[in-house]
Parts: sequence; structure tokens; C-alpha cells
Amino acid sequence: MHFLDQAKVYLQSGAGGPGAVSFRREKYIEYGGPDGGNGGKGGDIVLEAVAGLNTLIDFRYSQHFKAKRGAHGQGKDKTGASAKDLVIAVPVGTQVLSEDKEEVLADFTEVGQREIFLEGGMGGRGNASYKSSTNRAPRQHQPGEPSEEMWVWLRLKLLADVGLVGLPNAGKSTFINAVSNAGAKVGHYAFTTLIPKLGVVRHKGREFVLADIPGLIEGAADGAGIGDRFLGHIERCRVLIHLIDIAGEDPVEAMRVVREELAAYGAELEDKPQLVALNKLDLADAELAEAFSEELLRAGADKVFTVSGASGEGIEGLLDAVLAYLPERTSTETKAVEVEETAEDGGEWSPI
Repeated sequence: MHFLDQAKVYLQSGAGGPGAVSFRREKYIEYGGPDGGNGGKGGDIVLEAVAGLNTLIDFRYSQHFKAKRGAHGQGKDKTGASAKDLVIAVPVGTQVLSEDKEEVLADFTEVGQREIFLEGGMGGRGNASYKSSTNRAPRQHQPGEPSEEMWVWLRLKLLADVGLVGLPNAGKSTFINAVSNAGAKVGHYAFTTLIPKLGVVRHKGREFVLADIPGLIEGAADGAGIGDRFLGHIERCRVLIHLIDIAGEDPVEAMRVVREELAAYGAELEDKPQLVALNKLDLADAELAEAFSEELLRAGADKVFTVSGASGEGIEGLLDAVLAYLPERTSTETKAVEVEETAEDGGEWSPI
């Protein structure tokens, strides 16, 4: 499946159906009268967050969404049928922005969350509703309220508890594969990861979601490399794991570059807790790892972990530290418990 995290779409609700102009003409009934019914209501535009989606790729091929209009009123006081609402499924983590991207109109953070964006027009009145003691045969009616329309941007920010950052070739893909079920591509070249990856980590009876994003290089905020657009996917994370290649030229410089790019991006990413981890411990000896750790501590790191995504060394201690920043039950664990409780009650459960 292709990954797409931004899409511009056009939304239009349904117009209200017009009211009818009609008069009773029935045999053996001496007095007739108006009997035109009201028009039906137009369909609303509704957005709903559903499980099982992690990309906006469907909106690349379908950008226009129009709800149907209400049906016409009819004679014999028949009200026109109201149109069904048009429900648009979006992934959890989707934000809806105004056309100029200046205003966040909605933020979908939970499965099942629904928002009515555009309301369908009310149906027009038929001539029967205009009848009065002084107006026995009205011929006026209403055409129904017009539809509403707007262009919006959909922007996906993946929901993850922990974010994985670092320079290209820091070993992030190997690390996320070692601790989760992500199945990320691994290669001996820079920018192996081109799109964000999610993995569920299970550690000491706990679960949390780990997000891996493409590597950052100096100048990413100005478009260098892949740029920094994917940093939006770690804005919701509670803690960041900053992987640094122990076999790199200068681990301190690597930490500085990533931290400055996080600060340049904004969204308070630089203020999030960061667990600095010297990765690829299997390629260095203990003396070198200790020397680099001391340099990183002097450069501003609170604590430095030495790990190896390839051999698994040191990973348990790092994951222990991650759990300290997470709530007692993460969103992943909450969903798992809900499934178990539903199963015990004999009910049915659907991911949507």
C-alpha cells in the first residue's frame, strides 16, 4: 500500500428538496384544498475515524465528495425523502485543515469519532403549510435550502507513543525490526526508510506503538534530503528515542544536527523527552562506547544508552526507560483490553 499523509478534498452537502404545489381533486369530495408536501432534507457530510487505515492514499483518486439532495415534496401531503448522510472514512490521527492551512477544523484521535462538517439544506415548505383562514388556496412554496461547500486539507499524523529519530544510517530500521513487528526495509545505504513505519512493541507485559521516520540531515528544515515533513508523525509521541551510530564520524555532531532540526521544525518537538542511544554496539568495543557516552553527556544528553539493534544487546534497558514515560495503559493496550472484555461477554467486535 502506498503511503500518503496529505490530501486536498472538496466537500459539498446536499441541497434541500423543494416543496410541492398541489391541490386535492377527489371525486365526491366537495371541497378540495392545498396538499403539497414539504421537501426532504439534504445529506450531511460526515467524517469518521476508523481502524485499519494508516494512509490517505484513497483520497488521491477521489477528491470530490457530494452528498445527495433531498427529494421533492409531493401531493397528498407527502414529504420528500431525506437524503442519506455521506460518511467519509479517515484514518485515526487525521487532522482537517482549512483551505489555507491556517486553521485546524477537526482532529480525529479516537476510533469512532465522528464530526459533521457540512449540514444538508432543509427541505422547502409545500403549499399546504401556507394554508390559513385568509389564504385558502396558496400557491407559494419554498425551493429548499442550498447546499454548503468547501475545500479542506486532510493531514495525517500517525498515532504513536514513542518516536524514533536520528541521522540516516543510524540503524533505526534494524532497531524497530528488533523490538516490534514492523518489518521495515534494511539496507547499507542512506534513506532506506522513505515513509514512516509503525510497530507495536511488547515489553514486560506492556504494549506501545513505536514510529520510525526517515532520517534527518542538516538543513532538513529547508528541504535538504527528504526534508522534515514527516516530523509531524511524531508530534503526538510522549518520548523520543534518538539513535546515534557509534561507528559514525562524530556522535556529538550527529546529536547536535538532529536536535537543531527538531527545534527548527517547531511544534515543541525539542522539548519532548529524548532517550539518547548509541547504536551498533556490536561494531565497537566497551572502551570506545564509554568514551562516546561521556562526550554525549557533556554535550547535553541526560543519559546515554548503548544498544545494538542487530544483536539485541542493551535493548531491554532502553525499553525499561521508555515505559517510565508512558501512562499505565497506552492506547494500544486499552484497545486490546476492550477486545478481550467484549469476547468474554460473548459480544461481537469489529475493528471499525
